Amino acid sequence: MNDMKTAMKAKDKLRVDTIRMANAAIKNAEINGKKELSEGEVVEIIGKEIKMRRDALEEYKKAERPEDVAKLEKEIEILLVYMPEQLSEAELREIIQDTINQTGAQGAREMGKLMGALMPKVKGKADGKLVSNLVKELLG
Repeated sequence: MNDMKTAMKAKDKLRVDTIRMANAAIKNAEINGKKELSEGEVVEIIGKEIKMRRDALEEYKKAERPEDVAKLEKEIEILLVYMPEQLSEAELREIIQDTINQTGAQGAREMGKLMGALMPKVKGKADGKLVSNLVKELLG
């Protein structure tokens, strides 16, 4: 809320709108769940907001709409401030390899078993698409 007030004072309309949208998503989840959300659940909702924007970003790039692409990139940048520190690709590879060793997963058939053990370790700290691609690479 403090960031929204600061953005309002600075007349940064995009930042205000982005924070409001994220806040609305959090409030909706609280109303639907009839409880106050934990920090982890809030991070999960912000992660979903980022994912929605990344998915839309790809579509706008295909449609050659540079003004919308720039807006979505800025929104993603604003929302990333509220996420935990993201893991680097090297750190992610190390965690995936450790999890492969722990679960004994071999080959693409055991990807579900591996992802089940892996996702709690990296949830909110890495993009799911990147995790999936790295798992496929390391299991392949």
